[in-house]
Amino acid sequence: MPALRDEGICLRHWDWSETSQTVSVFGRSLGVLRGLAKGARRERGRFGGGIDLLSRGEFGVIVKPTTELATFTDWDLLETFPGLRDSLPANRISFYAADLVARMVAPADPHPGLYDEFASLLRAVGGRSSPDRAQEVSAQTEQAARTAQALLRFQWRLLQETGVQPALDAEGRAATLWFDPRSGGFTEIEPEHGWRVRRETLELLRRVNSGADGVSSAPLETLDRANRLLAAHLRETLQMEPPTLTHLFGNLLGRSTRSGPRPI
Repeated sequence: MPALRDEGICLRHWDWSETSQTVSVFGRSLGVLRGLAKGARRERGRFGGGIDLLSRGEFGVIVKPTTELATFTDWDLLETFPGLRDSLPANRISFYAADLVARMVAPADPHPGLYDEFASLLRAVGGRSSPDRAQEVSAQTEQAARTAQALLRFQWRLLQETGVQPALDAEGRAATLWFDPRSGGFTEIEPEHGWRVRRETLELLRRVNSGADGVSSAPLETLDRANRLLAAHLRETLQMEPPTLTHLFGNLLGRSTRSGPRPI
């Protein structure tokens, strides 16, 4: 059986033996694949010393319908994201995104748009720069905004492509709305279980959904609120709280409650 070719991002890896790995790769055209890379840990060979976590590469793979594990035949490294090793927030964001893909995307189900958004997120958080000291504060603020924008686009695309994105058709002019995780929508009527949401959070999600350029000009505080809301919605969708979500967002919102915290 001939090997298929694709590019992908390594989501997880495990040592299989002294020379081999078991890996989970999110392929752009093939979707999430789990398989064995024999000889991957040899310094010289078709894998270049191993498939590193959260690296992007071109690979060959043999997929047999009769076996659960695919066989990876080679890996040609295309891109690394060195900033993920320099920054704890960047590291947490990247692991959170990889964890969500692994949990929510069905095996061998292609999502090229989501793959591109994932790669864009890794570039946004994993880039490395050395600004002058006088420019350092400004550079950090700009980086935080780029990171929040990329994370928001990634979370929304993930919800879209897995069919569980919130409905954005709330009407009225109230400054504060409610998000009901059971119906997956916004309302001016307080639900039995839900979160208070500022209208600007809803308007930002509408811009993300439409692909409008206004996302890049959104205040960092609004971006953070929108990211926390989508993370809370993902938690309710999964019916559990992944450790990567807790590490990134902390206590988040607590459980959805009738008398919830301040508006998101």
